[in-house]
Amino acid sequence: MRILIISIIFALLQQGNGQNPKAHWTLLPNILVLQVNGALGQHPLTCLESAEEVMRRDDKGQEIIWKKNGVEEDQRGNMYLVELEESLGGGNYTCHNKDGSLLNHTVVLIQEDKTKTRKILVKSDQEDYLICSTQNYNGEFHCSWTWHPGRVGKVAFIRVHDDESTPCSVDTSGQQWTCSSPQGDISCSVDGSRMSCRDKQHCPYAEEAQHININVYFKTNHFLVENYSKYFYLSEIVKPDKVKISKVNGTTLEWSYPSSWNSPYSYFPLTFQIAQIRRGCKKCSNSCTHSKATMLVNSTGSCQVNIKPKVEIVCIRAKDALCNSHWSEWILVKKKKKKKNYLKFSVQYF
Repeated sequence: MRILIISIIFALLQQGNGQNPKAHWTLLPNILVLQVNGALGQHPLTCLESAEEVMRRDDKGQEIIWKKNGVEEDQRGNMYLVELEESLGGGNYTCHNKDGSLLNHTVVLIQEDKTKTRKILVKSDQEDYLICSTQNYNGEFHCSWTWHPGRVGKVAFIRVHDDESTPCSVDTSGQQWTCSSPQGDISCSVDGSRMSCRDKQHCPYAEEAQHININVYFKTNHFLVENYSKYFYLSEIVKPDKVKISKVNGTTLEWSYPSSWNSPYSYFPLTFQIAQIRRGCKKCSNSCTHSKATMLVNSTGSCQVNIKPKVEIVCIRAKDALCNSHWSEWILVKKKKKKKNYLKFSVQYF
């Protein structure tokens, strides 16, 4: 009862002084997020959750020792007040008996109340923090990000559904995540600055009824946390693999669908873009990206194109013919001059 009264008094004081933290919630067991506004503030932590546990102790909780990141604090007792100022206050808080044995622990993460300020990730060339793509409609997709050069971070939490009540769990390695709901059963694995996900319930032949909503919480070694989200249909992020070159000679080029693309091709058709270039761009890393003369080909099988005279480079790429999604990477087929003026084409991948 005493703990409850103290908590109520503390909450009333916070409201009267412009509440900081503005909000708090549990991200995972023993991981607490405090949303702060930069002002001075405090937030209570409790070592022993129930009053019965406190009353059973000989010292009534008065001799409980607190440590922050392994360093002993001056505060004693069952309740500890986390001091907040600007973005400071996060840490690993532990409480101990007099003999040093661990009683409980709480990791406090700080989320700044500045939605336009991002410190953990930086935007990519596509002007987004999370870049997501898929090679086909099998229910697998990948997302990547770029760490801020001045920050060392890691993934703290992943949610892949709209409903916040959807249970999401992580294994002991902290790298394998699973979110299950009636709308989907999605598992994700994290590797550095990239995560790969798969929806086990996804059907490639059915129309997509719901967006995939990804929320990823990143934390730093200084206990800052930020939330980044992405909202999409697979048809909006699909990017086929490079087309497969079947045959090439001095006059004809033949190619086929990527082996990773869904079949039948009549149900999942691709549009191909072909550029024939007489002279490559010497200052360009890839002449295909600077080509202007292009043609489009729609086909549900192998394709052929006649190579025009004096052409040195042929570029081919593909995209889903039924939606406005991403083009695949170019395949560059370049003519090389051999001995005795014999001309041969070679395939280069970008």
